[in-house]
Amino acid sequence: MSLIKEVDYGTPAAQSDKTVTLKIDGKDVTVPEGTSVMRASMEAGIKVPKLCATDMVDAFGSCRLCLVEVEGRNGTPASCTTPAVDGMVVHTQTDRLKKIRKGVMELYISDHPLDCLTCAANGDCELEDMAGAVGLRDVRYGYDGGNHVKVRQNGEENPRYMAKDETNPYFTYDPSKCIVCSRCVRACEEVQGTFALTIEGRGFESRVSPGMHEDFLDSECVSCGACVQACPTGTLQEKSVIEIGQPEHSVVTTCAYCGVGCSFKAEMRGEELVRMVPYKDGKANRGHSCVKGRFAYGYASHKDRILNPMIRESVDDPWQEVSWEEALRYTADKFKGIQAKYGKGALGGITSSRCTNEETFLVQKLIRAGFGNNNVDTCARVCHSPTGYGLKTTFGTSAGTQDFDSVEHTDVVILIGANPTDGHPVFASRLKKRLREGAKLIVIDPRRIDLVRSPHIEAVAHLPLRPGTNVAVLTSLAHVIVTEGLFDEAFVRERCDWDEFQDWATFVSDPKHSPEAINLITGVDPEIMRKAAREFAMGGNGAIYYGLGVTEHSQGSTTVMAIANLAMATGNIGRPGVGVNPLRGQNNVQGACDMGSFPHELPGYRHIQDTATRDIFEDIWGVKLDDEPGLRIPNMLDAAVEGTFKGIYIQGEDILQSDPDTKHVAAGLAAMECVVVHDLFLNETANYAHVFLPGSTFLEKDGTFTNAERRINRVRKVMTPLNGFADWEVTQNLARAMGLDWNYTHPSQVMAEIASTTPGFANVTYDLLDRDGSVQWPCNDKAPKGTPVMHMDGFVRGKGKFVVTEYVATDERTGPRFPLLLTTGRILSQYNVGAQTRRTENTTWHQEDLLEIHPHDAEQRGVRDGDWIRLVSRSGETSLRATITDRVAPGVVYTTFHHPGTQANVITTDFTDWATNCPEYKVTAVQVSSSNGPSDWQVEYDRQAEQSRRIKPRVDAAE
Repeated sequence: MSLIKEVDYGTPAAQSDKTVTLKIDGKDVTVPEGTSVMRASMEAGIKVPKLCATDMVDAFGSCRLCLVEVEGRNGTPASCTTPAVDGMVVHTQTDRLKKIRKGVMELYISDHPLDCLTCAANGDCELEDMAGAVGLRDVRYGYDGGNHVKVRQNGEENPRYMAKDETNPYFTYDPSKCIVCSRCVRACEEVQGTFALTIEGRGFESRVSPGMHEDFLDSECVSCGACVQACPTGTLQEKSVIEIGQPEHSVVTTCAYCGVGCSFKAEMRGEELVRMVPYKDGKANRGHSCVKGRFAYGYASHKDRILNPMIRESVDDPWQEVSWEEALRYTADKFKGIQAKYGKGALGGITSSRCTNEETFLVQKLIRAGFGNNNVDTCARVCHSPTGYGLKTTFGTSAGTQDFDSVEHTDVVILIGANPTDGHPVFASRLKKRLREGAKLIVIDPRRIDLVRSPHIEAVAHLPLRPGTNVAVLTSLAHVIVTEGLFDEAFVRERCDWDEFQDWATFVSDPKHSPEAINLITGVDPEIMRKAAREFAMGGNGAIYYGLGVTEHSQGSTTVMAIANLAMATGNIGRPGVGVNPLRGQNNVQGACDMGSFPHELPGYRHIQDTATRDIFEDIWGVKLDDEPGLRIPNMLDAAVEGTFKGIYIQGEDILQSDPDTKHVAAGLAAMECVVVHDLFLNETANYAHVFLPGSTFLEKDGTFTNAERRINRVRKVMTPLNGFADWEVTQNLARAMGLDWNYTHPSQVMAEIASTTPGFANVTYDLLDRDGSVQWPCNDKAPKGTPVMHMDGFVRGKGKFVVTEYVATDERTGPRFPLLLTTGRILSQYNVGAQTRRTENTTWHQEDLLEIHPHDAEQRGVRDGDWIRLVSRSGETSLRATITDRVAPGVVYTTFHHPGTQANVITTDFTDWATNCPEYKVTAVQVSSSNGPSDWQVEYDRQAEQSRRIKPRVDAAE
């Protein structure tokens, strides 16, 4: 194995169908029109020296190393900024050019530290490489004049010297090594879109500055790593490289955080991970990253990680470490005993959206073929199950319609119930780039998220609706489009059921759905509503992106169908730049759904009662499958409290922290006789577990993840599992202990079984993924290379289905006791329940969950910024600190759910989506008052958690 070195072509690829042919150093080169001479040279295998140029950002032309000579032109133009022209003759290596380049390099080195042997960038420094490339052997100018290198000059303090900035937990900034190439500044602007860096000063006083001469930690920097990746010297350097040294081999794998599914090079020394570097050929991220994927992998070796299996008879007992064989035998005996006593329906399981497709497939197979029932569910139940229901009803498939590249072709975007700068930051960067190019943005969100207004971006309309009124707002947008004749009649007649459209059009045209009529319900200005509707209908390619602010409502499925209605009515389906795009929350939540993790569906979204589908699996698995849908997570908990559900296998899911109505979840778990938690850490659910099976990280396994765009990406093992087994092996060993004859030796065999049983995956193999990098399902004989854009020639279901979406107010209402509405979300530095990110340096930015409250509401309650407050609902209460902000409207409060100490879900109710039981996290009536600190419930919870996490020292047998 060796380091994967991607070619840096110096400037981005040109997007033109026309070509030009030029001659470079005697070679004929044909490239797309608009290609730079530098890139054309690289494509011909001719390396032109460069320092300020990289193909992740636009050409800049400042370093003057890449000069070339062009026959018929005067001077020596920069090859990075000179476009290739038909018939051009270029020389890249002449005596004149060699002399100029050496002179330029002498000037750079004359103000650069000569510590190359001890510099962390040694072996990965472009400045060092270019010095060698131009043949630099001496520096005529010496090092005694003005410089940025020496701390003291002529016995006095050097005013140009700046000490190294080590405030960021993941990288350092050493100004003395900076050559002011501006690559970091341009990466922050063009790739990330944060504009946190600038060049301060003029001439020799120029230097890179975070913000207004701040340090990195206090600046607007979001630690995405784009600047570090762009830096050609050791100026911006990962602390892990400083500590460990340069990596010696790398493996391409997929990030295990959000649903964007970024590809990374895991760069290693032996089995030690040195750094994660975004992979330029990754089709989801195109070489970009966020703070989590780039840096927050330290949880994999955190001291809290459990590496040995543990069992206990009672949750009041301390844990006892045992061998794998003993733990699996104990579990199998417990499960068999439960079924013998209470019946086969007394067991169930929960698959993980953090594990691979192959591991999820095996868990649902274990439940169906081993437990003999369909009591399987997944975290998608509590996030995007309405997406599956709504899109399958309207379009015929349970997934988004586009790839992420599609955003580059959109003209107007509706962003509803999603905050991608925090939840899906790499996609957000791509969206921001398109917005800077002129696309328009409509934001529908109770909060003023960053994308409403940020550097060089401003939404044309922000609809700050009251939580719970999504359906009313979308129906009102449709009202404007239909009554003003802005719908695409040709598309609807050709692609949709015209009769159903007419019924829907009559429904939305009712004056009661006008923006003026619903203003009292939604709180949205009617004029802004009408403007947004017209912009979307008339603005060209229209795309809708949405998140959990759509699905986690009592009308989540209705809202998804309302979104689909809007897309179909305006003809925004079936081509690049349009579509309905759910932004999935976890790395494999799409895959968990695809793999049959719901109690009514087998893999591929086929109902368990379909005889032909069951026959496929029964033939391969050699068992008779139950044809009755099983229990969902809430039903399992209800049945446990009732005494009929007694055992559960939970892989990679923390339902006690992530699911609603925490007290009810705790009661259900406490009523079970055998709770098996299979995870990396003793999470909150493990407080009620009887068996703990240690899990493996994404770095320790092979498999695949499926991201929000249906992209199947390879996950590759880069180190030996610290717990001894990959998660798929643990599940297989449990199945064997239960008496099943499973003999997989590699996850590729599991994928082969998935392909043989699931039509959308029919042509998916590891060989295909290794060859093409990734593929988007459906991938079968009809689409052997996958399907980047769905429904291009027609909907999967035949004709698109319009559904009447009547607004029904949630049963969760405000009143005198609970006058405020609580909604929840994520923050950039943390992920989901925080089990991973809380065990990294990301806590530097977010140490605790905070409650956002409007200044008016805070003043009425005597709450000051930073005060402890008591947050109470009909379900429970908790305490946390307040932050006063006008991001939220009066009457609305907001918090995150990353820290178990807060337990925000003790507040949320048990109201759910009418079709899928997805919890209504986003609407909870609450009251806020001053508090002196944590509530009695929090104190008792912490005591119980500490008691539950005791581990007895392992006593080995005497030799």
